[in-house]
Amino acid sequence: MSTRQPAFAISPLRLAAREAFLYALPMTEIANVRDRLLGAGIKAGRFFPQKGLATPRDRVVTTPNVDTIYANAFIDLSAGPATLTLPSLGDRYASLSLMDMFSDNFAVLGSRTTGQDGGAFTLVGPNDAAPAGAIRSPTRWVWALARVVVNGPDDVADALAVLHAFQCDAAPADAEVAAGASRTGAWDNWLEAANALMVENPAPATDRRILQHMAPLGLGSPTFDAHRFKAAEAAEIASGIEDARALLHLAGFGGRRIGNWAYPAANTGNFFQDYVTRAQIAVSGLAALPPAEATYLVALSPEGAGVFSGDGLWRLRFAPDALPPVDAFWSLTMYEAQANGAFFLTENPIGRYTIGDRTPGLNYGADGALDIWISRQDPGADRSANWLPAPAKGPFMMVLRAYLPGAEIVAQTYTPSPIEKG
Repeated sequence: MSTRQPAFAISPLRLAAREAFLYALPMTEIANVRDRLLGAGIKAGRFFPQKGLATPRDRVVTTPNVDTIYANAFIDLSAGPATLTLPSLGDRYASLSLMDMFSDNFAVLGSRTTGQDGGAFTLVGPNDAAPAGAIRSPTRWVWALARVVVNGPDDVADALAVLHAFQCDAAPADAEVAAGASRTGAWDNWLEAANALMVENPAPATDRRILQHMAPLGLGSPTFDAHRFKAAEAAEIASGIEDARALLHLAGFGGRRIGNWAYPAANTGNFFQDYVTRAQIAVSGLAALPPAEATYLVALSPEGAGVFSGDGLWRLRFAPDALPPVDAFWSLTMYEAQANGAFFLTENPIGRYTIGDRTPGLNYGADGALDIWISRQDPGADRSANWLPAPAKGPFMMVLRAYLPGAEIVAQTYTPSPIEKG
C-alpha cells in the first residue's frame, strides 16, 4: 500500500519525495551492505561466511542475532543462472533466504521448506528462460543469506563446517554496480543513489501506482539529475524526505501490540506494496525472515515504548507451560539503541548478548518456571545465572526470537508475560 497523505495538502513534489524515500530505502540499505562486501574484495556470487557469532563490533546489519552464524553472497544474474548448493544439515536448523533488492524473501531454502538433506537449486534472473523447478528472482541482484544455528559455545566449529559448505556457482558479470547512500545524508546524494538502483533493478508492474506518485521527481531514468531542481523545489523535496524519516522510528517491526510485546507485521519478509512497513524494517531489522520461518517480538516498556531506559532491575517470567512454542529454538537478545534508529549488540562484563533455550546453566524454578533478570549491573546471588546484561548507559531494546515458531506464535495469539521491574 502507499503511504497515507496527511490531512493538510502538500505539494506533489513533497509527496513524491516522501513516497520515493520510503519506496527506495530498502534498496539503498541493501546496496550499502553490498558495497561493504564487494568493497572488501568478496566477489559477486561467492559466499562470505562469518568467522563466528556476531559481537558488538559487528555494525553492518542492524539487530544481528547471536543464535546463528551467517554467510552472505550477492549474486548478479545478468550473465545467466546460478546454482546454489545446500549441504546435508543433519539435525541442525539452517536456512538460506533469497532476497531481491526490495528486501522481499522470494524463497527460503532449508530446514522448513526443502528439508535436512540439502541439494542443488537453480536460480534465474527476472528475464531468463527458467528450467523446470528453477527459482526466479524478481531483480537482477540477489542477496543470499545463510543462517546456521549454533548450539552453544562448543558448537561453533561444527556449525562453521556446515556454513562453509553452502556454495554458489554463478557466471561472472561485468555490469556496473549501483552504490548505496546514507539515509541520514544529503537528500540529493541519496536520490542519485536511489535512481541508480531503480535503473539497475526495475520496479515490478504492481508498483505502478506509487511510481505515478513519485513521477514529479523523474526517478528511474539514466539521465536523472538531482541538481536540476530550483531552490524552492529542493526545499520541498527535503521536507518530503524528512516526512518519510519521521515514519521510520516507530517501535517494533511494523506489526500490532499483544500485551507488552510488539509482533511483527504479518507480511514481514514479503512486503509487496506495503512500503511503509518495508522501509521501517529496513531500518530496524534489515533481512528479516517471513514469520513462518522466524518471528521476532519486540519487548515494550510499561509505558508502551519500544525501548527501555533508566537503571534498576527488570524481570521476564515464563511460567512452566508458557515457554515460547518453537520447533527450532528461541532467545531474548539485548541491543543498545542508536540515534539513527539502528540497534546493535552491547559490550558487557560476561560477554552475554542473548539468553534462551540453549543457554547453559540457567536456573529454573522447582515448577519449571524461568525468570530472566535484566539490569546494567550483575543482579547477584542465584540471579546471576539468568542475567541478561543491559548497556552500561543509554536506552536499550530487547527482541524475543522464535525460529520455526509454533502455530500460536505465527497466528499471533501467544502472549509472553510483560517485562516488569524486578
